[in-house]
Amino acid sequence: MHQAPPSLSTWARHISPSPTLAVDAKAKALQAAGEDVCGFAAGEPDFDTPDHIKEACIAALRAGKTKYAPTPGIEPLRQAIAAKYAADYGLKVAPSQVIVSPGGKFSCYLAILATCSPGDEVIIPAPFWVSYPEMVKLAGAVPKFVLADDTTGFRLTPAMVEAAITPKTKLLILNSPSNPTGAVYTRAELEAIVAVALKHNLYLMSDEIYEHLIYDGLAFASPATFSAEAAARTIIVSGFSKTYAMTGWRLGTTVAPAPIAKAIAELQSQMSSNATTFAQYGALAALTEKEKTSASLAQMLTAFDRRRKFLHAELNKIPGISCLLAQGAFYLFPNISSFGLTSEDFCTRLLDQQKVAAVHGSAFGAEGYLRLSYATSDAIIAKGVTRLAAFCAGLKK
Repeated sequence: MHQAPPSLSTWARHISPSPTLAVDAKAKALQAAGEDVCGFAAGEPDFDTPDHIKEACIAALRAGKTKYAPTPGIEPLRQAIAAKYAADYGLKVAPSQVIVSPGGKFSCYLAILATCSPGDEVIIPAPFWVSYPEMVKLAGAVPKFVLADDTTGFRLTPAMVEAAITPKTKLLILNSPSNPTGAVYTRAELEAIVAVALKHNLYLMSDEIYEHLIYDGLAFASPATFSAEAAARTIIVSGFSKTYAMTGWRLGTTVAPAPIAKAIAELQSQMSSNATTFAQYGALAALTEKEKTSASLAQMLTAFDRRRKFLHAELNKIPGISCLLAQGAFYLFPNISSFGLTSEDFCTRLLDQQKVAAVHGSAFGAEGYLRLSYATSDAIIAKGVTRLAAFCAGLKK
C-alpha cells in the first residue's frame, strides 16, 4: 500500500498568488484568444526601455560581462547609486550600503528577512501593494494592517500608526508614491509618522520605487533624509522597473544602514547570488547618461500625466463612482462601493461582460475600490472607460 507523499511546507500551503498578475494573465489569455480586452491591470510602463540603456547592456554582453559578479552588485553601479542619493537628496551613503538585487520585489523581501523574526509584527498601511503581507508571512512575521481610505486621501496619520504599535512591532512599511492608490505623503506628513516610529525604536522600510513618477509640482521626500536617527532606522528599497521602463530586467536596489546592508548581502549570497551581470551595465547607463535618461523620463511623465487627468475626469462622470486624483505612480483607485457588489465580483463581471481588466480593491486590503493602471495607451484608456461607464449604467438599472 502506497503512502501519500508528505505535505507541502507551511509556506507553500499558505502563500497567496499575486492577484494583479492573475488578472493580467487572464486578460492576456483572452487577448490571445482574439478578444478585444482593455487592460488596466498591469503595473508596467507601456514604453520600451530607452535605447541608451539597451545599448549599454548589449555592449556589456559583447565585452564578455557574462560571469558572476559580486553579490551586492558591480562596484561602478553601487557607486552610481550612492552618488544619485547624494545628488538628489543630500543623503550621504557609502557604496557598501547599496545592494543590487534580482528585482525590487526581492529587495523588499530581503529587507523584511533581515529585520524581522518569527512573531514580530509589521505595520502595513492599507491599501497596500499585494506582496507586502505575503513577504511578511514568509519571514514568519505577522502583518498588521491599518486602513487609510479615501476620506484621508489614502494616507495614514501619526495617531493611526501609534494605535497599531505593540511591544511586538518591529517594522513599519511606507510606500510613497503608493501602489495601488497613487497617494503621495508630504514631507511634513512623513516626518510626523517617522517621529512615532523612532519613538518606538522601529525599523522603517521605505518603498520608493515610484519616486520619480510624481505630478502637480509635488516634491518627493525620503524618511532617510530627515535625521541621522531616521537614516539609522530606514531601509530604502527601489529599483529600475518603473522609472526606466525596465520591468523585465529584474533589478532592485536597497540602501540601508551598514549592518542591515551587510545582512542583506549575506542573505542574497545564499539565495540568488548577484543580479544579472550584463543587465547591471544597462542600469549603470540609466544613472550615468543623465541627459538621455531625463529626456526619456520626461516623455513618460508627460504621457502619464495626460492619461491621469483624462481617466480621473472620465471616472468621476460615471454615476456611482468617485475617484481621488492620484499625485504619483500610474494608478487611480476609484470607489465603487455604491454598486453593492464586492470589488472582486465587480471586476469579474466587468471583465466577462465588457472585456475590461481591473484589479479588485480587496486584493490591496481595501474592499469597495478597484485599481486602474493608466500605464497603457490613450486609446485603450478612452475605450475602457467608455465600457466601464456602460457596465456601471447596467448595474444601476
